[in-house]
Amino acid sequence: MIKINIPNETSLLKAVILGIGESLGGIPTLAEAYDPKSREHILAGTFPTEESVLGEIEAFAAVLKKYDVQVYRPRNIEDCNQVFSRDIGFVIDGKCIVPNILEKRSKETEGIKHIFEQIDPEEVVFAPINTRMEGGDVMPWNEYLFVGYSKEEDFQKYEVSRTNAAGVSFLQKTFPNRTVKAFELKKSDTNAKDNALHLDCCFQPIGINQAIIYKGGFKNESDYDFLVDYFGEENIIEITRDEMYEMNSNVFSISPKVIVSEKSFIRLNTALRKRGFTVEEVKYSETSKMEGLLRCSTLPLLRE
Repeated sequence: MIKINIPNETSLLKAVILGIGESLGGIPTLAEAYDPKSREHILAGTFPTEESVLGEIEAFAAVLKKYDVQVYRPRNIEDCNQVFSRDIGFVIDGKCIVPNILEKRSKETEGIKHIFEQIDPEEVVFAPINTRMEGGDVMPWNEYLFVGYSKEEDFQKYEVSRTNAAGVSFLQKTFPNRTVKAFELKKSDTNAKDNALHLDCCFQPIGINQAIIYKGGFKNESDYDFLVDYFGEENIIEITRDEMYEMNSNVFSISPKVIVSEKSFIRLNTALRKRGFTVEEVKYSETSKMEGLLRCSTLPLLRE
């Protein structure tokens, strides 16, 4: 049996599912794309090659293994993009949630089924049919569960709205010991610089009491103000619209002290090191063209 427990975003990582770069299915058509950044690169002829994505993910895998993390991988499904494991399942405390995700991505769940089957069935929860959630929107943080979502009007309007109000309600009922704090995100199907695809595209806790944040990703300024008050202004690294677009908030914590980051994030990585973090740099710029980065590629199973 695989042991699971995820109390927060940064405790020492022991086991994780990391996406794979094989058999991506070539360059998708515009109709097959489901985020504005992928569409942008399809139109520009700069969509990443399978070879480049594969190389980046394996370099990330090597860093995880360097820190003695048990790395599980999805089973390869031919012609299916299985890079972003984060969204197709997530662990909170001792429960593994299997959510209902975007129809275009539903095949991906098959690739990790063999891993979920090794978890105690009593710890695996299948979300109700009326709920929609993706793991990029869900962040356990000590007494809180931070959730990015869209109210019904935006959820129906935008393909990039991935978590609905019913999903938030389900999480409140399933984790009564946590305070669920939900944030409406700004969405755009056409402009990646105006789109917070998931909560981790505009915010992420780091260390013990710090966070990376992009104010413009939140629909309501009061939500941004809550986070600044909660973490404290001195503990916040603010990123710009362009840095959000490059996915600066989508780094990945192996422990409260060790963060994996994209090597081109010079300003961010310098700021992290000044705050005492060990920054493990990897090249992930090709993968990021599909509107996801390091956190998106991982599905943590066990943290100490």
